[in-house]
Amino acid sequence: MSYPSTLDAQGLRNWATRAVGELSHRRDEINALNVFPVPDSDTGSNMTHTMEAAVEELNNGGDVADALALGAVRGARGNSGMVLSQVLRGVAESTVDSVIDGGVFARSLQQAVELVDRAITEPVEGTVITVLRAAAEAAENAAARPSATLHGIVSAAITAARTALEHTPSQLPALREAGVVDAGGAGLVILLESLLAEIEGTAGHTGLSEPEAVTELEVIFFFEGDIEALQAFLTPLGDSLVIARATEHSANVHIHSQQAGTVIETAFGAGKVTNLRLEVLPAYADPAAKKPVSRRVFAAAPPGPITNLLESAGVTVVSPDAPITAEEEDIVLATGLSTDTGAGRVVPAQSLAAALAAISVYEPDNSNTGAVVAAMRDAAKSMRVAYPSQETPQSIIATCRDLLAEGGEQVTILSALDLDEEEISQHLHVDVMALEVPDIATEIGVE
Repeated sequence: MSYPSTLDAQGLRNWATRAVGELSHRRDEINALNVFPVPDSDTGSNMTHTMEAAVEELNNGGDVADALALGAVRGARGNSGMVLSQVLRGVAESTVDSVIDGGVFARSLQQAVELVDRAITEPVEGTVITVLRAAAEAAENAAARPSATLHGIVSAAITAARTALEHTPSQLPALREAGVVDAGGAGLVILLESLLAEIEGTAGHTGLSEPEAVTELEVIFFFEGDIEALQAFLTPLGDSLVIARATEHSANVHIHSQQAGTVIETAFGAGKVTNLRLEVLPAYADPAAKKPVSRRVFAAAPPGPITNLLESAGVTVVSPDAPITAEEEDIVLATGLSTDTGAGRVVPAQSLAAALAAISVYEPDNSNTGAVVAAMRDAAKSMRVAYPSQETPQSIIATCRDLLAEGGEQVTILSALDLDEEEISQHLHVDVMALEVPDIATEIGVE
């Protein structure tokens, strides 16, 4: 079979978007492997977030390879995310006009190895670094052959990466004792497999390529503009459309669609889009066969904007001491509740900002409640929260800067003060959502 000898800028963009879907789809699987260096079960989440940050940077225009590298480096989380960002940086430094051929790909991996070696002072064998080095060496050897092709070089790199991944338990006692391979290495293999799938033009992830299956993408983004017009545009393009308003002209948007490209183009044409995230949803054979999900989400929140925002996303808001009759499939956002939560699945949220982060990834149409809860818990856990020492705009901005020193791409501020979110955004150079909530001590979340 004949495959393209190069990938152009659009192909590179497609690879990155495909990788987001693959990593997101297998996030829980990668998280479960995470036992080294700390068993904190976040490697899959970190790598997914890093690729999401890379794809979001494409919104700012410019060279595709440079934008992906910049977004990944800025948004990198954890060691695994950092290594992934250096792979994209290697691509950016090896390509011209975002075009990748076999030679460019091989040089990209070699460059990534050099970048990672400089970034990590004490590299440990049996980790993602080992897998990356094996892939780079195999790609270099394959590229040296007279008949080398992009497809052949990428295939050789994947074969070597898979072999290196299988051997990681023999190199790290922590992996051997747990009976798992390295989580970061597994994520890197998925990234490379996504590239091969883009070259071959195959379907998203294993098990979803049956001809009769229908694959949907979950599209989530923050929108600023004419919300009524956007809703009219998006309604015919999918289902599970949720528009959670922050103000009259800004909202968090969630939709499931088989026309994700059209959804994204429509949104960009209608206003400003930020914090874009994509996730491949499980396939189903017949759209008409989908069964409605009978599930409720409960949360405690003060009256006003927070309650309005949660209710617009389908949440049942209760007072902190109100009894909850949650059933097994129901979800309870534990935000200051002082009563029994019943039999519901609890999503710990130590702050209102964390609760908003959790509800932003809620999938009302996903019947797998366990997967939904896992994603919401991950989002709540990822939200870093702080409280300014004084209730003044200056103190709030200073606290935001302290939080952003550890990274972040969006700031949520809940305050009794009437804050100018555009002015704060200009100070911080990130997206800011500020909600005026009466009688509340200012709470700042960064994600």
